[in-house]
Amino acid sequence: MKYRLAAFADEASSSVRGQIKAMKENGIEMLEIRGVDGTNIADITKEKAAEVRSMLDDAGITVWSLGSPYGKIDLRDDFEKHLDSFRHGLELADILGAGHIRLFSFYGAKNETDEVTERLGRFIDAASGTGLLLCHENEKGIYGETARECLTLHKSLPSIKAVFDPANFIQCGQETKEAWDMLEPYIEYMHIKDALPDGTVVPAGKGVGDLPFLLGRYQGEVLTIEPHLGVFEGFDKLESSEKSKMCEYTYPTPEAAFKAAADALKALI
Repeated sequence: MKYRLAAFADEASSSVRGQIKAMKENGIEMLEIRGVDGTNIADITKEKAAEVRSMLDDAGITVWSLGSPYGKIDLRDDFEKHLDSFRHGLELADILGAGHIRLFSFYGAKNETDEVTERLGRFIDAASGTGLLLCHENEKGIYGETARECLTLHKSLPSIKAVFDPANFIQCGQETKEAWDMLEPYIEYMHIKDALPDGTVVPAGKGVGDLPFLLGRYQGEVLTIEPHLGVFEGFDKLESSEKSKMCEYTYPTPEAAFKAAADALKALI
């Protein structure tokens, strides 16, 4: 199967120009936009979004999804203010040409299923008629950190699809094959991150996330690279004995870590 690759290119560079350069060098055609010249996507202006859209259009790059922080607040935080930010994000998505918005299911929300689904339902209502697909990512510390909790959300709110992140499940003690079996009908796309049993993120296929199995089951078209690999400035200047004491998957620059993540996924597919 031929996949289309997206990426959180802000892990290669904080600047949009640097992100475009890294994507071009690694043959990645779509952006899951999160950091924009050092500012979170949720906090940029509509004018800035139009500027970024023009740059991406000139480079032949499209925006796959807003890698937004929506839902990544505590249940006790001001939700009305957060909902206003979400409405702004809908406008940004339209300007940028994104078809998806990544979101979360709140901190401090264990056993608060009704409150979580009510708030996510308000996101759904706000996005009604926009054509945007809301996609929930499993994440450590939020309501939907385990597959069973994610399944509860998707059954209650079937219009919200799943972003399946293997490394995040590993970091929560959730076995990824079991999670896939439970969530497969709801999965819209994947974040490509792998991890060791201790939670350390490593290139795809180098951890215990069973990426070959997951990719074999995946029926979607788009995979988003999210490196999260260790970067140590000055790594290239260390003596070999010092390097040997560090994680094998530590890189001298963000660009090198980004390339390693992209290369690992390409090797798997």
